[in-house]
Amino acid sequence: MELRVLQYFLAVTREQSILGAAESLHLSQPTLSRQLKDLEEELGKQLFIRSNRKITLTEEGMILRKRAEEIMELVRKTEDEIAMSDQIIAGDIHIGAGETEGIRFLAKAAQSLRAEYPLVHFHIVSGDRVSVTENLERGLLDFGLLFGDIDSSKYNSLEVPSTDSFGVLMCRDDPLAQKDLVQPQDLWEKPLIVSRQSVHDNNLLSLLHCCEEKVNVVATYNLLFNGSVMVEEGMGYAICFDHIVNVSGDSRLCYRPLAGSHDLPMHIVWKKYQVLTRAADRFLQSVRNIIGSPQKPS
Repeated sequence: MELRVLQYFLAVTREQSILGAAESLHLSQPTLSRQLKDLEEELGKQLFIRSNRKITLTEEGMILRKRAEEIMELVRKTEDEIAMSDQIIAGDIHIGAGETEGIRFLAKAAQSLRAEYPLVHFHIVSGDRVSVTENLERGLLDFGLLFGDIDSSKYNSLEVPSTDSFGVLMCRDDPLAQKDLVQPQDLWEKPLIVSRQSVHDNNLLSLLHCCEEKVNVVATYNLLFNGSVMVEEGMGYAICFDHIVNVSGDSRLCYRPLAGSHDLPMHIVWKKYQVLTRAADRFLQSVRNIIGSPQKPS
C-alpha cells in the first residue's frame, strides 16, 4: 500500500466524489478509479458504496480512513522533524492531556521554553487516559499528562507538582448542594454522569465504597463541558475534578468535594526508547527546571 494511494483515497472521502477528487488531484477520472479499484483488490475488501450522487464508505472504508489520516499525520510530523533536525531549535510539540488545572503547569513550562526558542509551537490535544495513551503508542503525541499509576515498562515519566481529587458537579438547587462535603453513600443509586476513563478503569466502586448494585451510571462523557450540560438538564450528578467548569457568578451549577477521594498524582509521560526531537528534549528540561530538580526519568 503506497502513501500516494492513501492520499488518493482520502481525497475521495473528502470530496465524496471520484470526479471531484480527480479534479483536486489533477488526475483523470479513469486513472483515479483504477487506483481505487487496485486498492480494494489489494485489501480484498470493498471500501466504497458508489451511487450517482455521491460515494459513501463501507465499514472497512471507515476503518481505513481513520488509519490513513493517522498515517498521513505521522508522515507530516516526521518530515517536519527531519527538516528541523539540523537547524535552530524549532518545531511542533504535541501533548495529550485530560481536562485538569494541571495544564497550567504545562503552559508555564511551554512559555518558559518559548521565551528562549520562539519557533517552538505547542499543540494540546484534549482527551482521556484511553485516547492519550493510544495516541502516544501511535507516535501522534510526544508527551501525555496522566493521573495515577504509570506503566513504567512502557513509559518514562516525571511527576509534576499538581494533583487532583474527585468531587461532584450538581445543580445549585439540588439538596446535596447544601453540604460542604458529599459522602459516597449520598450518591448510591443516584443517577451518575461519569468520565469514560472511570468506566474503563473500573474504579467507581472503590470511589463510592459500595457494590455494583448501588451504582447507577446514566451517561458518560469524554470532555466535562458535555457532562456539565447533562447536569444542567437534570440528567444526574457528574463525578469529576474541580476547576474545570466555571461554577462562579450566575452559574446554575456548583461543585462539592467527595469525601474519601485521595489526591491523584500527575505525571508527564513519554514512550520508553523514544528519540526526542531537540525541541521536545528542551521542553523536558524546562519541565525539570520548573520542578526544581534535575531528576532522571523513572
